Amino acid sequence: MGRTCFKRDKHERIHRINKFDPKTLSIAHQDVVKNTRRWLEQMVVGLNLCPFASNVIARDQVHYAICDATTDAQLKQFFVNELQRLLGTNENDIATSLLLFTQGLEDFGDYLALLDWFQQLLEQAELTEHVQLASFHPQYQFEGVAVDDLSHYTNRSPYPTIHLLRQDQMAKVLAHVPDPEKIYIDNIKTLNKIGRRQVEALCPWGK
Repeated sequence: MGRTCFKRDKHERIHRINKFDPKTLSIAHQDVVKNTRRWLEQMVVGLNLCPFASNVIARDQVHYAICDATTDAQLKQFFVNELQRLLGTNENDIATSLLLFTQGLEDFGDYLALLDWFQQLLEQAELTEHVQLASFHPQYQFEGVAVDDLSHYTNRSPYPTIHLLRQDQMAKVLAHVPDPEKIYIDNIKTLNKIGRRQVEALCPWGK
């Protein structure tokens, strides 16, 4: 597989307001965005599972990209398009992107295979210094952790999701966090504190 090329000429970057408008989507895709936003508001922001998320969500700087494709060629093109969109747009307009997959990735193993492939594409394009991938899935399972452990819900989302994060933004944010590793530990404490019943009510897809 050859290297995927991306233009990053700063003079060619898009400097226009690029706010996400769900009204431009089909009804089915609007529902996907609606469900994802509810998860972000109730779980990610509501429980403060990601202390960096509230600002970009409040400022409407999240882009939601929905993929119905299932073939390798279509999936690769979708990924390339969304990388180009993120890197070609001013970060004040699109700070981060969520890639939402509606078909073919119900099995967590299949999702992980796609995630690994996308990571390889990112490395082949020499973009790992600019973008990192974060992973979420309705049946997310941390390796080596008991199946019924509530910690899995920190990464359980309504749809198989790959989060495109700008590396420079993450570096700036983490520079003000004394102990980044403590975030995950605190998240587990939060979920255990509110209990399984409430966690499952907030994430019914993860049962």
